[in-house]
Amino acid sequence: MIQWRTTIMLLAVLLLPVAAAAPAGKVVIAQGVDPTKLDIMDQQEAPASIIASHIFETLWERDANLKIVPALATDMPKLVAPTTWEVKLRKGVKFTNGEEFNAESAKFSIERVKDPKLRASSNFKPVESVEIVDPYTIRVHTNKPWPTFLTVMTFAQASMYPPKAYKDKQPADISRQPIGTGPYKFVRWAKDEEIVLEANDAWWRGAPKIKTVVFRPIPDDAVRVAALQNGEIDVAVNIPPHLANPIANHPKLFLTTAPSIRTIQLMFQTHNFDEKTHQATGVYDGPTKDKRVRQAIQYALDVDEIIKGVLDGKAMRVATMLTSMHFGFDPGLKPIKQDLAKVKKLLADAGYPNGVEITLNGPQGRYVRDKEVAEAAAGQLNKAGIKTTLKTYEFVNYLNNLTYKHKGGPVWLIGWGTPTIDAETVYNPLFHNGSNLGTYFNPDLDGLMDAAQKEMDEKKRLALYHQINKLWIEDAAAAPLYQQLDLYGASKRISWKARSDERIKATEMTLKDGK
Repeated sequence: MIQWRTTIMLLAVLLLPVAAAAPAGKVVIAQGVDPTKLDIMDQQEAPASIIASHIFETLWERDANLKIVPALATDMPKLVAPTTWEVKLRKGVKFTNGEEFNAESAKFSIERVKDPKLRASSNFKPVESVEIVDPYTIRVHTNKPWPTFLTVMTFAQASMYPPKAYKDKQPADISRQPIGTGPYKFVRWAKDEEIVLEANDAWWRGAPKIKTVVFRPIPDDAVRVAALQNGEIDVAVNIPPHLANPIANHPKLFLTTAPSIRTIQLMFQTHNFDEKTHQATGVYDGPTKDKRVRQAIQYALDVDEIIKGVLDGKAMRVATMLTSMHFGFDPGLKPIKQDLAKVKKLLADAGYPNGVEITLNGPQGRYVRDKEVAEAAAGQLNKAGIKTTLKTYEFVNYLNNLTYKHKGGPVWLIGWGTPTIDAETVYNPLFHNGSNLGTYFNPDLDGLMDAAQKEMDEKKRLALYHQINKLWIEDAAAAPLYQQLDLYGASKRISWKARSDERIKATEMTLKDGK
């Protein structure tokens, strides 16, 4: 009898629920740049979105395989009318300030992000209003059918905000104190030094494994790699291609790579734009207003040589700004090849028989060897008779004082990779009149983009984007260069794998030593 009792007691102990281990340890992630701000609705750059994904959450998100799955919504949205989406919200979720997440939160957040004063608003123009059906059900009313509603709502910019805390708050206020429902709480931001996050023990999915996550901006490639080798950081973005093998063979480090949804390109200015409304105000008084000059710049570039010489072959040539992962991609389109004879003829036809002078603006430290890529492109342009002055800037300065103010022209380098992986969020934010990053305007392209944005039939929408691709190429709207191959270096003290959407999530990491 005693033996049976002992056995039963042991079984009872074994069957007791095991409490999850408390968050422990610290991970330091080095990006190339600091974010412009942490009001995530008022920015359009990946480094800020990566940090935001730890603090804030969206209604839906993409998993590690880029499949869309519910997050703060309980299921996929239901189209209850041509311009109405119904969304069921998750119960029992709280913001880190104690506010409950519910229909009021969702209404406040979705209606806020469409405010034209915010930098991400151009992606949410179809939103008309949000109706509260019950405390955990909303209906999003749009001003036209919107086939990409679900994909756009996976943007970090569609994060859910606490309405009581953020009512009437300005972007600067929110940047100082970001509050979300995510796995981490904001602790502090020392500008250009570090952003510190602490585990949210009350996270609805369960406390994260890693207690502290630190993001450090290190613009210089060599300094970033040295910090990784010295054990000062655990993850480094944008590993220079020529250092990929040394990191892969390092006893304490590993290399993890992914074909990126990001492409790198040279953008052109064709028009002037009002800084507040972002509407075209007239043709730009510069050489790139002429399509033939834009085409000449395209034909002057030997992108294959840039990929080989600057990126050690670790990039893929593209014909447009869409990768093979994007909806709207057309495999029949081929990249432009260098043709110096065409350059000479195009410039002469445009009234520049003796060549033309331009300025090429670009960032430093944001993309893989971005300054060196710009230097190589400028060298090729100069040799082709396009006298090019290169100017590079620290990334936050580049965004705030040039690109967001429509002053990046006549030619400026930018990378673009949206996690929606849809042509809509490539073309509309950069090339549609009224977008806050646009320096190009073509009413015919606008018309096609407008038609595609409301076409619910997938085959017809794809056909429209194939038309857009061809017009975009024919008008030399930009000079596409290559699809980035993302290279990350990481310490062997963590287990982690790179994603194609550039998201670096501490919740997908495991500390091997628990420290």
